[in-house]
Amino acid sequence: MLRRNFLWYSLLFVAGCNAANSNSIKLPQKLRFAITDVKGLEDLEKNYVTFRKALEQVLETQIEFFPVENLTAAAPALLSGQVDLVLAGPSEYLILHTRAKATPVVGITRPGYRSVITVRSDSPIKSLEQLKGKTIALRSIGSTAGHLGANQLLIDAGLKPESDVKVVILHNQSMPALKNGEVDACALSIFGYQRFLAAENASEKDFPLIAIGPDLPNDVFVVNNSINPDLLVEMRSRMLANSEKIIQSLLTNDYFINRFKKSEIVIASDSDYDVIREVYQATGQGKFLQSGQ
Repeated sequence: MLRRNFLWYSLLFVAGCNAANSNSIKLPQKLRFAITDVKGLEDLEKNYVTFRKALEQVLETQIEFFPVENLTAAAPALLSGQVDLVLAGPSEYLILHTRAKATPVVGITRPGYRSVITVRSDSPIKSLEQLKGKTIALRSIGSTAGHLGANQLLIDAGLKPESDVKVVILHNQSMPALKNGEVDACALSIFGYQRFLAAENASEKDFPLIAIGPDLPNDVFVVNNSINPDLLVEMRSRMLANSEKIIQSLLTNDYFINRFKKSEIVIASDSDYDVIREVYQATGQGKFLQSGQ
């Protein structure tokens, strides 16, 4: 009798498992995917194909690149339904959250991702306080490391970025401008700084750091908040379970080795990005986080 009951309950358990598997969430046949800091389809195809293929395998659906023209262009595309999934930096995430009601899915950690400020070896400037009245090159408005993180460093040093220093936005020409003596200092990410040194066959003695910030928040995958909650949970579950596969797909590209070599996929929440919100407000640029801007 006990044996018969055991077999019966075992069959019920197996049947229940099979039913659960048959009702598992299926993603759409295609997801349109944008990366906020990559401009144009050519760069996506050049550097992110292996990454895209890994996402296709993990999510079991076709991933189609959706190129954007600038850091904020993904917001209207996400809001209008032109794009389904976006990988954003911390700064861009806040814009997507405000303007497109984006919901975090998972984050990609970037250990050591920090803002740094550097000067030339012959510069008399040895500290942030000595930047008062000087010219500093920033990467771009809204850049997490090359703008917001840098501004936080200035604020922490008692400087007002909007008045105590002269700020010029030079994008990829910020370090060359420092090298040529056109600016007094340059702010950028530690990874961008390391790439420049390698390209110039230079060392930290040539461009000493006068400030190194704390680790910045993670990059984050987001979707529109109108997504089916069960679908969101399924996507998150698959990406967390396949963290190593996704990260390894990035490491096939030399450009990303330093950027992601110690990364992992983690749960992301909106509160992770409050530190960036505070910098937007402190620098008088809260309008970037206003809906419709």
